[in-house]
Amino acid sequence: MSAMLDVQELRLEFKTARGRLKALNGITFGVEKGEVFGLVGETGCGKTVTGLSILQLLPPSAVVTGGAIEFETQNLLTLPADRIAQVRGGKISMIFQDPSSSLNPVFTIGQQMERVIRQHLGKSQAQARRQAEEMLAAVGLPDVRRILTSYPHQLSGGQQQRAMIAMAISCRPRLLVADEPTTALDVTVQAQILRLLNNLRASMGLSIILITHNLGVVAQTCDRLAVLYAGRVVETGVTRDIFTNPQHPYTSGLMAAIPSPGSRGMKLAAIPGAVPSNPGAVIGCPFAPRCALAFERCTVEAPPIVTVSAGHSAVCFLAKST
Repeated sequence: MSAMLDVQELRLEFKTARGRLKALNGITFGVEKGEVFGLVGETGCGKTVTGLSILQLLPPSAVVTGGAIEFETQNLLTLPADRIAQVRGGKISMIFQDPSSSLNPVFTIGQQMERVIRQHLGKSQAQARRQAEEMLAAVGLPDVRRILTSYPHQLSGGQQQRAMIAMAISCRPRLLVADEPTTALDVTVQAQILRLLNNLRASMGLSIILITHNLGVVAQTCDRLAVLYAGRVVETGVTRDIFTNPQHPYTSGLMAAIPSPGSRGMKLAAIPGAVPSNPGAVIGCPFAPRCALAFERCTVEAPPIVTVSAGHSAVCFLAKST
């Protein structure tokens, strides 16, 4: 496989009334062609901001202060607005977290899909309508002509999510960024959406970045993953390696919090404390205040990147090479 996306030392700050908050503090990872890559962590760890940075969909208060995002050898951070507009939707698409608030309520599904197809592919309205029908059928929606003439509020949550996926793949992008695509769905529909994404990856040759806080979803879906904490990658590697040999205490804590079949009625494990509000201002390891294994060095010195095995690394003093 050859690299499709390469994020290097990405740093981002938000301008606020209290000054600048450092949200991303050197995010580095790569996505290969045809793979599903997971970005995992709690709310506030920087997952969604990283996804929005790739597509340059950041709010005005966000300022990228360093790093590079190379997609097929082009640094997306240096492209002018018109070139980014061509990439966005055409080569890289995003499935947003909540389809009910991301789909435009005043336009039908068909109108929204046709606009995207015509803008990026230059097709006529009739051609765009036919392609929209094909994409809706590809994501498993029945009665696609009814769906095309429906407004978002007339569809169920699962149908809205499938319609959003259809819109995202309508121009046959090379990379799909899926931000918590199953959060608002029940377990049955959640499994259907994950299966759909995997089928689309196989049939279209898509690369997928799956943003989630759910390690159970990652275990079923992702080839490799990066665990984010406080705007940093604290562990990365092949999913199987990380699940069988987690090296960062935060990763271990997330795994311990996954409910098991025999845990009914038992107290769920939890990580005490919260993600720091300004992680860039933290001295030492940002996870130290919440870590049961922390010692004095963790509070005064940034931990090193330790290569655990080929393709598996962790940022922790306690990580061990195998």
